This record gives sequence, C-alpha cells and structure tokens, in this order.
Amino acid sequence: MFHGSIPALLTPFKNGQFDVPAYQRLIEWQIASGSSALVPCGTTGESPTLSHEEWRSVIKTCVETAAGRVPIIAGTGSNSTAETIQKTQEAQKLGANAALIVTPYYNKPTQEGLYQHFKAVNDAVDLPIILYTAPGRTVVTLSDDTVARLAALPRIAGIKDCMELERFIRLRRICPPDFCLLTGDDGVAAAALAMGAHGCISVTANVAPDLSAALQRAWHAKDMESFARARDALDIMNSVMFIETNPIPVKYVASLMGLCTLEYRLPMVPPSAENQVRLRAAAESAGLLKQKAA
Repeated sequence: MFHGSIPALLTPFKNGQFDVPAYQRLIEWQIASGSSALVPCGTTGESPTLSHEEWRSVIKTCVETAAGRVPIIAGTGSNSTAETIQKTQEAQKLGANAALIVTPYYNKPTQEGLYQHFKAVNDAVDLPIILYTAPGRTVVTLSDDTVARLAALPRIAGIKDCMELERFIRLRRICPPDFCLLTGDDGVAAAALAMGAHGCISVTANVAPDLSAALQRAWHAKDMESFARARDALDIMNSVMFIETNPIPVKYVASLMGLCTLEYRLPMVPPSAENQVRLRAAAESAGLLKQKAA
C-alpha cells in the first residue's frame, strides 16, 4: 500500500506560530519531486510540542494541500491507548489516508501490552495503521512475533522500523505479502531495499526529495547505475542529518534553503556553531543550496 520515498515532514514555525504558507510550499515541492506519500505530525514535525489545535491544523493543511495526489499518513501515536484512538479517529475525519502510530513511550508496556494497545486501535478505527518502532526514543520495541500477530489484524498495514536491517528479511518471512515494510533510517535506506523493505519514511527527503525519490524508483526499476548514483549523493546529507537530535539538523538545512525560518519549539534548539558549519558544508557539497527559496 505504501512504498518509495515518504518524507516525515518538518513543521515550519514563524513568530511562534505554525507557518501555513511555508508548509504548503514544502508539500507542493515534495509532490513535484516524486515523494510517494507524506507524513505530517511525526517526530520530525516536532509533534510533541504541538497543541491539539496545531496538530489538527497541520494535518488538515497537509490533506487539503495534497488534494488526493499522494496519501497522507498522519502521526497519531501517544503513550495512552485512549488518546491514540481518539487522535486516529480524528485524523480520519480530517481526511488522512492512514495513521503512523509509535509504540507507547515511557510507560514501557510488555509485548502483550503492546499487542493489546495496537489491537484496540485496530478495533476502534477504519483506517490503515503503520506501526512505528523507534527504541532509541521510546525504550520499548515490537518483537518479531508481536509484529506478526499484529499483521494478521485487518487494519495493521505495515511498519516503520528503526532496528537492525536483518529484521526486514525476518518480517517478510512471517508477515503477509502485502504488509508494508518501511525503514525510518535514511542512512540504511538503500540497504533496507536489498533486505526486503518497500521504502523509507525519510528525514533527508525534506531537503532532498528528488534524490530520495530517485533512489527508490531506481531500485524498483532495477536501474542499478541510477540507484548507486542517488545512494552516493544522498550519503553526503545522511552523514550529517543526525549529528544532533532530529529535527535540529534538517530544519537548519531547510532554513538555509529558504524552506522555513530557523525556528524550533523548546526543548529543541538550533545546532551548535560547529555543527552549523558542518551542515552548511554538506548542503553546499550536495548542491542543495542551489535550490534556495525554490
């Protein structure tokens, strides 16, 4: 159902408010550059610091701007099952085509608790659900067996996985053939395809959507020369995109390109002076600053 390059969209701010025109321009650029779907209100979009009304506005703006041209996978997860259900139902009413739901963080549920959490959402909504494992942020993860149990449910459509590459092979073997396997790690996006993934929910695609989409297209077209060219070009940005906590680096590069102002929500802050130099150099080397204010 979902494949290719899927940017986890940053949320632009201006004078402390959600910058709707900048977000609309970003979405138009993403679609024109070949992105396969869009994820509003993920971690890259600073979702933990959005008010509920801002969360609604971001998703509504994304849905309305995309206007059916690509699917919208709204971030709706929390560490409360009831809240996750409510937000997923609301995202569906706003027009989202699917929900990206992270494993509950901080309260550290067991595997049975994780299964029951996602099953409760599955039973309460009529929307495809993408599971999301990011143990570096949430502490917990979904075991292979739990993913397979969940994949048997009617609305569990896939997983965004940020664990070891070998897991994609295992999940392909134990999950239904149409279960979507997406990496959430740009640095291994190329390798993940060889291990059986269908695409990448990407941070780097915010600033390099054409290259990110080209990598995915080339692999599926079996064009290994174009694939290698995109892989090597993307490595310039992937090597610095996580030198500080996401979305600090990507938003800094986006600001250099004129895509948004350099404005974060606390506790996110701009990168250090040293890392600003590194990020600017990488963006220049990758040719991204030639697209400034595009």
